[in-house]
Amino acid sequence: MKIQYITNRIAAIFLIAIIGFSSCTDLTEKPFSVIPDRGYTFSNEEIKSLNGDVYQNLRWLYWGWNGTFDIYEESSDLIMTPLRIGIGWGDLYVTMHKHTYTATTGHFWTIWNQAYKTINGCNQLLEYDIVKSAPVSAAELRGIRGLSYYLLLDNFRNVPLDTIFTRDAGFLPEQEDPQKLFSFIEQEMKDVKTILKDEDILYGQFNYYAACMVLAKMYLNYNAWFGTSDNSYYEKAYNEVNEVINDGKFTLSSAYTEPFMADGSTCSEIIYAIVYSKQYNATGNYLSNKCLHGGSKATFGLKSAPWNGSCAVPQFIDTYDMDDSRFSDTWLIGEQKDKSGASITIDGTPLIYTQSVHSIDNPGAYQMEGARFHKYEIVSGEDGTYGDDVPFFRLTDAYMIKAECLLRLGGYNGETEQTAADIVTMIRQRAFKSNPEKAIRTVEQLKGPSIYNYGHQENTGLEGEDDNWVITEEGGNDIELGGLLDDLAWEFVGEHHRRQDLIRFQLTNGNNVYTGKSRFCFDAHNNSDKNIFPLPQDFLDANSKLVQNPGY
Repeated sequence: MKIQYITNRIAAIFLIAIIGFSSCTDLTEKPFSVIPDRGYTFSNEEIKSLNGDVYQNLRWLYWGWNGTFDIYEESSDLIMTPLRIGIGWGDLYVTMHKHTYTATTGHFWTIWNQAYKTINGCNQLLEYDIVKSAPVSAAELRGIRGLSYYLLLDNFRNVPLDTIFTRDAGFLPEQEDPQKLFSFIEQEMKDVKTILKDEDILYGQFNYYAACMVLAKMYLNYNAWFGTSDNSYYEKAYNEVNEVINDGKFTLSSAYTEPFMADGSTCSEIIYAIVYSKQYNATGNYLSNKCLHGGSKATFGLKSAPWNGSCAVPQFIDTYDMDDSRFSDTWLIGEQKDKSGASITIDGTPLIYTQSVHSIDNPGAYQMEGARFHKYEIVSGEDGTYGDDVPFFRLTDAYMIKAECLLRLGGYNGETEQTAADIVTMIRQRAFKSNPEKAIRTVEQLKGPSIYNYGHQENTGLEGEDDNWVITEEGGNDIELGGLLDDLAWEFVGEHHRRQDLIRFQLTNGNNVYTGKSRFCFDAHNNSDKNIFPLPQDFLDANSKLVQNPGY
């Protein structure tokens, strides 16, 4: 099986073929299922080129404004977007941080709208005879559709399930039972695996191993989603990722930053990527603009100033070992220099990113406060990160799922908890090349407490005046597998993992970390209704059959 990169050339071939069937002036829409083929036999690659709009909607699902990245990161404990004094931001991001979000919070509209646009696009294509006759292309579409439903299930749980595009006028879908939706996605992924098993891996297209990873994620989170304690799902998750690992199609990158280069098509670690290529006008990863101060354009040679929004939660920065190269690979902190090495000044003041941040909104954050995220390659010129691919699934994730399952099961399939510790040590080794002894993690450490100093930590004083700290001490001693949770943070910060991880990891009192541990300006509330988000009000208003989630 070889890894290939498919370009818009195929789409152009298909477009030329379609033009040959059409009048220059007749704009009447003709579904592909009734277009005469005039003896032309479409290859599977040409049929796949129909999927362009589906992939475009998937891009917006992830990096549409207030999209998937924000959903998973802004409501968690690593990244936040405060009110920037003198600039703006705050508003809906504050509600995400504090868990005061409502059905009108913009983030939920984006993920719901784009997920169903992606699903509807798949449903439409799957009704075309030309796609029905191409099982590989159809399997790819079913995989993308299943991935979209996986995100909806994770975030909202109670959502409509519809696999039919052509409906009678006035049709309104009803919400599906979450367990039935889970079973639907599970069976779809199993079917997709059967069809795609021996197919080449095309970079950026849904593949056999992406289906393995969707199944692994669903099994890993099953107990957290449904309030059960069935260890068989950890066994299933283990089996899926073990297949990914043992098949040998992917290898760990030697450098932590390699999967986050603008073009990830040569990275051997990426299992499935959402492609944002400026070459093909498929852009949307605006992360650098969202995070960096405008003065940082001089550091990276950008043609326009970034927007100075998001930054790190200060307590998370405190957890890093300063010999961990993932710290400097992920965060900008301290005095910033331009491309020539000269200091950058803003109104006569050096641009210095501080670790500390006053508050999320009282009074907010001053312009240079907060470490800034730069894990994705920031491309010189006007690009920033707009064309950077998103490694949605990568091999490190498969390894860490395996380690977690072994720890939760106390060993499985002839492998032990020590195997889990060895896996985490292996992952850490590329981050501690100068201090290899620090890469070693023991079973005791992984099963022990988190070193994250949880608690409310906010300075409500104004800049230039006396500090007024509001601090509570909670620590991380009551987090089960707290050491592993820390390692997941250092490895996967900014990779749409954290909300899911915090909900899955439990406290000794039975609550989860997501709602049960205070951080920065968020106060623990232990309200399990907040484990899922409210259905967006616009879609409730448009469909009388939808019922709002409990607690909203």
